Amino acid sequence: MIPQQEPDFNLNHLKLYYGKLFPFADLVRWVSYGNDGKHPGCDQSYLGRREFSFTLENDIYLRFQSFNNTLELENSVKEKSPVKIDIGPVYSVDPAKRYAYAQGENNVFAPVERELIFDIDMTDYDDVRYCCSGADVCLVCWPLMTIAIKVIDTALRDDFGFKHVLWVYSGRRGVHCWVCDRKARRLSNEQRGAIADYFRVYKGNENSHKKVSLTGAALHPFLATSYTNVLKDYFEKNLLTGQNLLATEERYEKILNMIPDESIASELRGRWQDSRRSSSAKEDINVVRWEQFKQVLQSGKHKAQGLRRCVEEIVFSFTYPRLDMEVSKHMNHLLKAPFCVHPKTGRVCVPIDPNRCDEFDPTTVPTLSQLIEELNYEGSISDIDGELNRTSIGNAITLFRSSFLQPLLKACKEEIENSYNLKLQQSKNSLGW
Repeated sequence: MIPQQEPDFNLNHLKLYYGKLFPFADLVRWVSYGNDGKHPGCDQSYLGRREFSFTLENDIYLRFQSFNNTLELENSVKEKSPVKIDIGPVYSVDPAKRYAYAQGENNVFAPVERELIFDIDMTDYDDVRYCCSGADVCLVCWPLMTIAIKVIDTALRDDFGFKHVLWVYSGRRGVHCWVCDRKARRLSNEQRGAIADYFRVYKGNENSHKKVSLTGAALHPFLATSYTNVLKDYFEKNLLTGQNLLATEERYEKILNMIPDESIASELRGRWQDSRRSSSAKEDINVVRWEQFKQVLQSGKHKAQGLRRCVEEIVFSFTYPRLDMEVSKHMNHLLKAPFCVHPKTGRVCVPIDPNRCDEFDPTTVPTLSQLIEELNYEGSISDIDGELNRTSIGNAITLFRSSFLQPLLKACKEEIENSYNLKLQQSKNSLGW
């Protein structure tokens, strides 16, 4: 289990982390999206219109911070040592000067760009995990986050055509997703809501037995693919036995209550109560009961009773991603920056490779105290890349650069170049008239 509190988390360690290891330049290159002043088509004001928010010790919030370059951000962070850095939208004007525009007739100060973001928190799965609850996370329930990454990442790329998707460990109990394509950043709130609703299947609450209802003659292709390629296997090979979903009467009653036909639920209940007295220790009781469950519900005599979706609905109820919908629907939501340190666990918010997310282990993510020990062990080295490569965070920053930042900036440069050339051509055409 991931400890809820790192006992030796302290501001002096955080200051050293910001001073030696935090990748300020990479962060700024990312949120500048190629607007670095090196091309005549760049938007020189772009970075300066982005909101940064700092949370200081004792829950002091500094909203609407803005910076024109890496050095300004770095100096401010080193001076203030925020325990959390959040990134907000790009506004129509510099957010630090928003009051100067407040008196005008038009509401000039408004968000104009923002990554499409998703926030998935393990606490939203408390009704389907028995190993942990609340902020606690372990390797038995973490596959729920792996499932979410696999399902959402595939749909973002295959169904919506997005290419630049960044997944980040939240540092404690969940994952964040940043969709950074230009067309994603320029979505309206209504468009963001439509995309969020595309993923919406889990609609129940803690008082409803049936939290997922799959209607229609066939599943939507996205749901069918998710079920076949991800959900079914993770449910049967990981969660069923890992969480002992059918091991006790209290737990299997939860699943039997999802069957709309009481006679079938009673049939299975009777069989499972009898099996307590005659169960074989050779086979896992969860696997045995799940096979019986599927056999009864998918047998010929029940197929016509509207129960054919029941097995899928239960798998979806236990495995399908549960999004914080409001975070995704609105441009003005803040989200924690990658490479922050979570003050409760001391763990760094490192990127996750979606192609290898099933290998990600939250219990081995570098902690602040571990990084400081590694720095002390190696001694002081002036070359920052040298320091990074000698600590556990080096691989995380390399992953960020190679799999996300470099392809993103290449695409941004091409977009700026194409847009600039198009404007030149239009200008020539207008002069030609």
